[in-house]
Amino acid sequence: MSTPQFNFGMIGLGVMGRNFLLNMADNKFKVIGFDKDSQKTSALESSATPGTTVKGVGTLKEMIDLLEIPRKIMMLVPAGKPVDDVIEDLLPLVQPGDIIIDGGNSHYTDTLRRVKYLEDKKIHFIGMGVSGGEQGARTGPSIMPGGDPVAYPVVKPMLEAVAAKVNGVPCVAHLGRDAAGHYVKMVHNGIEYSIMQLTTEIYEMLHKGLGLTNDEMHKVFADWNAGDLQSFLIEITADIFLQKDDKTNNRLVDMILDKAGAKGTGKWTSQDAMEIGVPIPSIDMAVTMRNISALKEERVQASALYKPSEKAFPEKEDFIKQLHDAMFIGMLISYAQGLELLTKASNEWKMEIPMKEVVRVWRGGCIIRSSLLEVFTSVYGRNEKISNILLDKEIANLLTGKLANLRNVVSKAALNGYAASGLMTVLSYIDAYTSDRLPTNLLQAQRDYFGAHTYERVDEPGKFHTEWGK
Repeated sequence: MSTPQFNFGMIGLGVMGRNFLLNMADNKFKVIGFDKDSQKTSALESSATPGTTVKGVGTLKEMIDLLEIPRKIMMLVPAGKPVDDVIEDLLPLVQPGDIIIDGGNSHYTDTLRRVKYLEDKKIHFIGMGVSGGEQGARTGPSIMPGGDPVAYPVVKPMLEAVAAKVNGVPCVAHLGRDAAGHYVKMVHNGIEYSIMQLTTEIYEMLHKGLGLTNDEMHKVFADWNAGDLQSFLIEITADIFLQKDDKTNNRLVDMILDKAGAKGTGKWTSQDAMEIGVPIPSIDMAVTMRNISALKEERVQASALYKPSEKAFPEKEDFIKQLHDAMFIGMLISYAQGLELLTKASNEWKMEIPMKEVVRVWRGGCIIRSSLLEVFTSVYGRNEKISNILLDKEIANLLTGKLANLRNVVSKAALNGYAASGLMTVLSYIDAYTSDRLPTNLLQAQRDYFGAHTYERVDEPGKFHTEWGK
């Protein structure tokens, strides 16, 4: 057997796996990587910073033999069966006390199953969300590990070294029991879906409604990013408008087909929220709009049949200010819904997710990083048990001052033919959530009428049933 000499191993040397490992090597750890593709193992070594200890190997056994005990092995392979296949390949080679980390976008139910399966074999398993894309993996991602609390202290120094830093504090923390890490990452992606959808709606109204050029839209988003909308997604949106297409010399954004892709994590967020009864309509609508965008051929046929036309908005400067406020509220609500889902799911599945740590970890490195997360950190500092951040007075003050402008944007979008379903959903959610009496009493009467489902009364406790119409 070879003499152990490496601190950390990676299985899967695609762009994310390679960059994460190189990041670790730059932080003075000795790292080794395995991939079935020899070109990827070669690329790992050739990309290493001079003076760092980086090795690529062609067999799992060679990697395992060269890792110090307890072995710390991370997978960055496609979610689903490939993860299970790698685990089965590892089991004959590892020993009790070794740590296996799944850093991909696995569904939390799969992670929970793997935790239990490996627990019986005395192998530690950590499901870990990683956000920041390939650049983040190389220079500092947001890292969301959950699972085995015994194993986390062993890998903590390594993860803290490679994570993004905000004011010198690493954007990584142990985020709860069992599958908590992947659950947090799933909800992170749902919030990402919602904010991106809202951004597209704002873009359409700036572009079609106000006739702004790409240069002008770049300036709008750059200005917004310098203020209270400061965030990674607003920042890159500003950059996108300047990118030229090398084939036509047009702006690239104008040459991209209006048909969205998806990897399923937004859908998982919606499905799991439905499962435990937490309303996240802004995230649900974002998933729906991606699905509608995929119906490109049908949309072209329907457009010819219905001949829609988006009308222009006359008041330019005032409307840009209204759109800013609508975007601010939409972003805040996207977080509020996702964070409430995390709070309720943590209780439902006994994951013990520390909400203050979640928003702290998201402040740097990840796709949904924004200045709003500093505000949310203060909210959880005041009350870490708060069920929804909308119940905080500071949040209420932030939101109510901009609410009239959101109403103006939504009403103008509806009257002028814009499919601003995300913003409309945000407004409806606020109006419903802040109402002390909804018309659901009629719905309960209907349910009792046709199905004897019973209802509760406003004047006395208990369940009641009426023989309606008699």
